[in-house]
Amino acid sequence: MSRPDRNRDCRTLIAGIGNIFLGDDSFGVELAALLGREELPEGVQVADYGIAGMHLAYDLLEIAPETTILLDAIPRGDDPGTLYLLEIGRDDIPAADEANVEAHGMQPDAVLALLRNLGGSPGRIMLVGCEPATTEEHMGLSEPVAAALDRAVVMVKDLLEDNGKDGGGHVAPEAVSAGIDRAGVPGGTDARGDRAVSQDR
Repeated sequence: MSRPDRNRDCRTLIAGIGNIFLGDDSFGVELAALLGREELPEGVQVADYGIAGMHLAYDLLEIAPETTILLDAIPRGDDPGTLYLLEIGRDDIPAADEANVEAHGMQPDAVLALLRNLGGSPGRIMLVGCEPATTEEHMGLSEPVAAALDRAVVMVKDLLEDNGKDGGGHVAPEAVSAGIDRAGVPGGTDARGDRAVSQDR
């Protein structure tokens, strides 16, 4: 697992999460590896957290970035390889305590709740996700999810440049679709900046 460099300024933390032994659940980890080889804007750091949710919570507490971008596989019922962009609002983070976060587990809602209970803030929270084909026990991505990685790299880089959003940094209303991801983030048609956005396949 890579960790952020504390000696560098980090205004945006990109966190790859997922289990490499569960097929497409490793999407976030694979995407973080690709982004780590890209030339990204100053102040952006990429880290692979795998299933270490506690490490992510405490790193966010220490770094206090302006923006956190989570990379994860999120089943929402579309075709495998479909990419999603979600903005998670503060009201969408449930109450939780440290006992709800396993040191070797990764539940994004519990991680963010723990961070809030510790008095920290992840700043603006974005989630770039991909519809998995399978999360059964094996290593390696399915063909449609692997094929989505290059598009996901472009999506994250566009997000870093604040493309595709209104002047306030919120997801454009015309891009909104309904749904719920595994982190418990609600979707809907009344865009408030914390809605699910399905990207073209």
